[in-house]
Amino acid sequence: MDEAPQPTPKANPGELKRFLVAGGSAVACDTTVYWLLFAVLPPSVAKAISFIAGTIVAYILNKFWTFKKPKRSNSEVVKFICLYLTTLGANVAVNRLVLDSSELLGSTLQQYTTQIAFFAATGTSTVLNYLGQKFWVFKPADNS
Repeated sequence: MDEAPQPTPKANPGELKRFLVAGGSAVACDTTVYWLLFAVLPPSVAKAISFIAGTIVAYILNKFWTFKKPKRSNSEVVKFICLYLTTLGANVAVNRLVLDSSELLGSTLQQYTTQIAFFAATGTSTVLNYLGQKFWVFKPADNS
């Protein structure tokens, strides 16, 4: 007896656009907090705090706007926190790696080490966060 094929989830064309806008908002928050704290705290501490501030913005926008999951869900909160703790580690590590490797950038780019580190860290965590939210945290309900 053959099983009926499961319907494939329909692509949501606006979802990626909304994720990018939400992410841009979270990055704007992250950037602002990072630059405010960078002068007074060690870089990794400033980056961790700024990432957490951006995370709060990201959760609110992605849950309610990007992935349209208004229903209260403790499991989503736990998954989101686990995902963001993991990507926080990746974000801070990439930031530190680039800062520590500035001599590899060459003399022209060394003056931009802080900016390059920030964007490399942000890019890494953005990709990981989108994949984690789409396929784990806010994945469509399995109706099988």
